[in-house]
This record gives sequence, structure tokens and C-alpha cells, in this order.
Amino acid sequence: MRNQNILISGASIAGTTLAYWLKRHGFTPTVVERAPAVREGGYKIDIRGAAIAVVKRMGVLDEIRRERTDVQGASMVDASGRWLDSMGGDEFGARGTEDAEILRGDLNRILYDLTKGEVEYLFGDSITSVTDTGEGMEVTFESGRTRIFDLVVGADGLHSNTRALTFGDESQYVRDLGYYVSIFSVPNHLNLDRWELTYPSSGRTTLAYSTAKDAGAKAMFLFASEPLEYDHRDRAGQERLLADAYAGEGWEVPRLLDGMGAASDFYFDSISQVHMDRWSKGRAVVVGDAAYCASLASGQGTSLALVGAYVLAGELAAAGGDHEAGFDGYEREMRPFVEQNQKLGPANIKHMVLRSRAQVWFSTKLLGLLKYMPGKDRMMAKIYEPIQKAANAITPKDY
Repeated sequence: MRNQNILISGASIAGTTLAYWLKRHGFTPTVVERAPAVREGGYKIDIRGAAIAVVKRMGVLDEIRRERTDVQGASMVDASGRWLDSMGGDEFGARGTEDAEILRGDLNRILYDLTKGEVEYLFGDSITSVTDTGEGMEVTFESGRTRIFDLVVGADGLHSNTRALTFGDESQYVRDLGYYVSIFSVPNHLNLDRWELTYPSSGRTTLAYSTAKDAGAKAMFLFASEPLEYDHRDRAGQERLLADAYAGEGWEVPRLLDGMGAASDFYFDSISQVHMDRWSKGRAVVVGDAAYCASLASGQGTSLALVGAYVLAGELAAAGGDHEAGFDGYEREMRPFVEQNQKLGPANIKHMVLRSRAQVWFSTKLLGLLKYMPGKDRMMAKIYEPIQKAANAITPKDY
């Protein structure tokens, strides 16, 4: 097997999945992660379609189901807190599928546990430079150490440092959809029991939900905005931007915002996609959000990461470690799947954040009438159809 020593930047879902499959195929992966440990927290995520096949092959589907969020339903509320309408049971989920919903941090921990005893993890460090010597990759780390690897993989998210070092500035690849998201843990003062509340207003949507095995709750904020200038590591600046965006908002918004200062898992970023003509360059390649972020609005970011990591490892193995052939196979297998899933984001976000009072009024009225309409089940299935179609737009090979 050629090119056995592979550096993965990012102990993300894509990164830990890739480490697992590379090890199974006989490679020697090393994972470097800026954080001091695998990241906890995060919002609830879905595993669908082809990704279910991947986690089955990893032997962790049963564990994922044990850690499920078990959210039972959702209600829409107005500024006074009045519940306008609710969806529960099968109405809230994708009926008749194997979809699994789990907190991002729980999934990342499950995947990390599969590899922590057999894969080298370098926590609290990051790449500062990469030089392709033609025969290998000379990597310098923030800690000052220098090592040689055969290949380098960027699995470090939307603002990938590895992509910037090997492909160029992110402005060439990241496309802002015109929205921002923030999420963090808050006390469960609403006494939610595996339930989600959504408060829509003009250009802003606020959610609060609780999940199984979590005594607290999550607050999530989605809002439309022109591009905002901020440092991705300046939390205080991000908190100010979020507070400004929601100034004067009703419902429980002020109280939810009061909780952000104490949250250990505060997250803020643009809702964006990554579009690249090619995911590899020489001995470097990107996977997951670093390569083809579809945005949280697609509902498919996690599935793309799982499937992409599986396919990349499998194609490298099928090519005997030949990185050129392996990267070509990765492109060939994944590109149609990625393109179909990326189409979901721009369409979905328009329904997640309503731009005007008229849209908010119409949507709440429609939701209230939906339960009384004949053929309601067919309508609900129609809503999920594009997501399920995209989620199953690839059949993972048995490498």
C-alpha cells in the first residue's frame, strides 16, 4: 500500500470517520485538532439515507439510536408565548425512514471512541504550513514540531485552515447564503420535555428545544443579514452581533440571550456553502464541510461528512494508495451526490427564516389549517421527499 502515513486536520465527524476507515484499510492516520479534546455540544443533527449504511458498517448504529435526541414534536409560538399549532409523533419526523437524530457532540464522541486507542490524536495543535515536496508533505505545526506525511487531508470545517494553506483564501470557495446562526446551551426554564418551540418573526427565527438525557435546553437563532465583519475566534464580538440582531425581539428571546455568556458551547457563524471545482491538489485533499459544506439548512451536512469520509478512504484503498487515482475516484463517486444535496440549502433556508410579517402570518395560518386538510399525510411526505431523495442519491460501494 502506497502513501500509508496520512495526516487528517480536524477531529470532526468527517475527520474521525476518515481515521476509522483509513485504519481499517491498512493506512496509518494521524489526526491533529486545535481544540484540547473532541468537541462536545452542538445542535441536533440527522443521519439519513446513504449515511445510515456507513454507520451500520462501522457497527455504531445501535449506539447512535441509544443516544437519540428523542424529540417528540414541535410547536410554533407567537410573541406573547401563545402556542399557535403543534406537530407531534410521525408528523414531526420523516415517517417510514431509518433516519437517526443525535446531538453533534454525541456522534463525534461515538466516532472518536472507535479510534482513540489505535489512531494518534494531536490535540491542542494545528497546522501552520504545508509544503508539497513531490514525494511527501512537510508539515509544520503551531507547537513548533515538523513532520513528514505522505498525504494531508483537510477535515476542519467551513473555515478550513488546511484548505487555505493548500488551495488559497476561503473567499474563493465560501458562498454566504445571507443568513447567520447561533446556538448554545441554556437552562430549561420553559420546562420543555423533548419538545421544540419555534418563534418566527420578520427575518428572524428563534428556537428552543430539549432532548433526552439533557436536563438543560438549547437555544438556536437564525437571522437574515448582509455580510457581517467579525473574527471567528472573537466570542465577545459574536455575542454583540447576535444581541444587536435580536434587539427589541419578543417572546423568550431576551431571557434566552441572557444565557449565552455562561454557555460553554456558544457557536456563531454564517450559513454558507463551499463550492470547489476540485477537492484535491497534489497530495492534499479536503472532505466534509471543508470541501462541500451544504449548510445546516440542507439538513445533510453530517451525512455528507460520513459518506465523503467513507468514500475517500475506500477509493484510496481501491487504488492501492495511489493518491492521484484515489482522489479521482473520490471525485467521481461523490460529486453528483454533493451537487444534489447542496441544492437543498438555498431552498430550505427561505422556509426556515421568513422575510416579512406577511410571510409569517401566512405560514402560521397554513400550519394551523394543515391538520384539517384531507391528504395531510401525503402533504407531509411531499415536504420530506426532496431531502430523502438527495440523501439516497448514492449507493456506497462495499470497498
